[in-house]
Amino acid sequence: MRRVIGIDIHRTFGEVVIWESGLTRHEGRVEMTRTALEGFGRQLKKSDEVVIEATGNCMAVSRILSPHVKRVVIANPLQVKAIAHAHVKTDKVDAGTLASLYAAGYLPEIWTPDAATERMRRLVARRYQVVRHRTRIKNEVHAILHAHLIPKCPHADLFNKRGRDWLTRQPVPEDERAAIARHIRELDRLGEDLAQLDRDIAQDALEDEAIQRLLTITGVNLAVAAGLMAAIGSIERFKSPQKLVSYFGLNPRVRQSGLGAAHHGRISKAGRSHARAMLVEAAWAAAKAPGPLRAFFIRIRARRGHQIAAVAVARKLATLCWHMLTKNEDYRWARPSLVAHKRRAMELAAGQPQEKGNRRGASYAYNVKELRHQEAKIAEQAEKSYEHFVAAWRPHPPKQGGCAAASNRQGLNRLPGDASSRHATLRPEVDRTAKE
Repeated sequence: MRRVIGIDIHRTFGEVVIWESGLTRHEGRVEMTRTALEGFGRQLKKSDEVVIEATGNCMAVSRILSPHVKRVVIANPLQVKAIAHAHVKTDKVDAGTLASLYAAGYLPEIWTPDAATERMRRLVARRYQVVRHRTRIKNEVHAILHAHLIPKCPHADLFNKRGRDWLTRQPVPEDERAAIARHIRELDRLGEDLAQLDRDIAQDALEDEAIQRLLTITGVNLAVAAGLMAAIGSIERFKSPQKLVSYFGLNPRVRQSGLGAAHHGRISKAGRSHARAMLVEAAWAAAKAPGPLRAFFIRIRARRGHQIAAVAVARKLATLCWHMLTKNEDYRWARPSLVAHKRRAMELAAGQPQEKGNRRGASYAYNVKELRHQEAKIAEQAEKSYEHFVAAWRPHPPKQGGCAAASNRQGLNRLPGDASSRHATLRPEVDRTAKE
């Protein structure tokens, strides 16, 4: 007979409710320790199914209970709250709701990553925290200088050797000078932590074909590629590029009711915020390099401004990643010497020995100015081809009636008198991106 065990997890204990034959019964509490959970798991049956919510310690609970039961399911807490809103909310009610929803087939589950993906997610998250901490410290130093009317540093970087020499000569009070010295020491310590995290990420990425494939995209470096693959995990769980875009929270909100037109708002910002921030970071880098992505950025910027254009390029990058990972293809407009340079930088970050003397690898071509300019010219030709391709696109005015919004979306950016399948494939993506 089927049994579903719902556990409402807290920091120190979990409330247990068992669903069986359409009825639920309370089974008390279990402590959130490894010993207590292993003892609880031995009391369960191999045919039991355990349901828990996604919390900070849910993955550890899942790993401990999985060998003792048929399956451990992790539920999406936001969607469970939307489905099972109750006026009476207790730990028993929450645990019973989890078990009942799963038994009825209405429980919104989340994907459980494997050990390698989970490790990469932890490394990427820690790196992101270190980078944010370094940024805060740098802003505090700049704030001290601004408070005492110190002019802008004449050097490119305030925190390199020349910038620090200039900083020591500025007239600030002694307590502020001591604060700046503390901040500089903290920056050096965080720099060592960042270098170690980059080394760990690079070592894991050396054997990852998906990360190396994403490196072929203009504007995507190792940190961005590793962060995206840590968030994606397995591309097979996204049936379409729109699913991946929604997972990153780059899809616009839509409001529509009855026969009225649909209203598209700002992006939803649901899903993994860290991966979304990395996509936007890569979008700004891609907008500065020659190629079709820069042409797309310029076209959207002329209509909607540079901030919306950057988000539109980030959405385009998400779609591009889905197609590349699904079809096992590199970026078509990749610059070979730049890609080799990025891959060699990843190898050096992982601790591989340097190649000196006559042992020149493929990345050496990036040091030859003529080759770099030749590849840049090819990318500029691709950019001009894109501009020529979209030059004749004109938005159609909305039609009257309840289907105005859908018809308008399908008609935007249509070439006059052209209904070919390739333009029909491109139009919806371009239109939805532009609306962001």
